[in-house]
Amino acid sequence: MIYSRSVEYGLRALTHLAALPRGAQKMVREIAAEEDAPLFYLAKTLQQLARRGILHSVKGPSGGFSLSRPPRKISLMDVVDALDGSDGFERCAVGLPECDDETPCPLHDIYKPVRQAVIRYMTRTTLADLADELQRKQKSAARRKARKKASRKAAR
Repeated sequence: MIYSRSVEYGLRALTHLAALPRGAQKMVREIAAEEDAPLFYLAKTLQQLARRGILHSVKGPSGGFSLSRPPRKISLMDVVDALDGSDGFERCAVGLPECDDETPCPLHDIYKPVRQAVIRYMTRTTLADLADELQRKQKSAARRKARKKASRKAAR
């Protein structure tokens, strides 16, 4: 994976929130259960996203988290930058700190187009894109399940 576990859980939770109606909020406990994520780890991750302005947090029994702006306005790079910082995309493929455009390592020029493509993808892809894809896959899975159930019923 090209990013941390925090970013992975953050993206999963944010995709979940992006699929909710605008302004809806959800408690971290519910998100953790639905995303099969460790509750306290996810809570810290979502708190960090709230501090960075990606989420809005409401405390209390009727509180929860919601997106602070529309999902089309939050890129994957926004999330990576909020949780890990974007410097991981600027480092060389082999991780040599002294490797840059002026002092390249052996893989620098080979990796540069890949790094640029990843940055372009992470910058252009939004939470809305992830939520749309998730919903498409869920509908497809539900159709497959229904066909399978119908074929088993017909076989009896």
